[in-house]
Amino acid sequence: MELTNTFTVDRPVAETWRILNDLEFIAPCMPGAKLTEVEGDEYRGLVKIKVGPITAQYKGKARFESQDEAAGVATLKAEGRDPRQGNAAALVTATLTEAGADATDVEIHTDLTISGKIAQFGRGAIEDVSKKLLGQFADNLQAKLDEEGAEAADPEADTSAAEAAPASEPAATESPAAEPVADAPAVEGGVRVIDSPDPEPVDLVSASGGAVVKRVAPVVGALLLLLILRRFLGGSDD
Repeated sequence: MELTNTFTVDRPVAETWRILNDLEFIAPCMPGAKLTEVEGDEYRGLVKIKVGPITAQYKGKARFESQDEAAGVATLKAEGRDPRQGNAAALVTATLTEAGADATDVEIHTDLTISGKIAQFGRGAIEDVSKKLLGQFADNLQAKLDEEGAEAADPEADTSAAEAAPASEPAATESPAAEPVADAPAVEGGVRVIDSPDPEPVDLVSASGGAVVKRVAPVVGALLLLLILRRFLGGSDD
């Protein structure tokens, strides 16, 4: 299944290229996603989704297949798996083009392969979800960039903080050993662990505007009926 989506970033092409190729920076902007660790050029994480009472957590990995800054094209290969709900794999190609002096149009072309229960949603529902989620990602990314830009453009914040800080004491004759940084990411055998909060699952029913409901209602209904029957039969044995 091939999907194409577009969004605009209010930054020049060169800056947008650096931003979108920094997966650690942009991962928190994607709804339901969490980056958990990095090993070499491989990024690992998870994506949480839910449909009504059913929640799935796809654990997976991603790496850049190619990065051509001159052409403004980057290709990322990603794959994920949920033992109960199925597998997903995607080859994502991002193409950046100038949209004025201080803006960049980004086209995302996704070659998506899915299997298992998630595949029954159908192309229409998946297109609706991908479009809405990418829109949320673009909004989150722009808000993050605007926030960082506002902090950088406000010198009074640093001045007031410096004025509020107590005067430094005279330097000691011997400097104490440097303390480790408390929030530095942990490294385990070459794997750098990313400490970040768990994301809220993406509600596919809400994200699809109800399109998913028509496709999964029979499945959800059957699961609920099965749970009720199992509980009733189990209770009769008490």
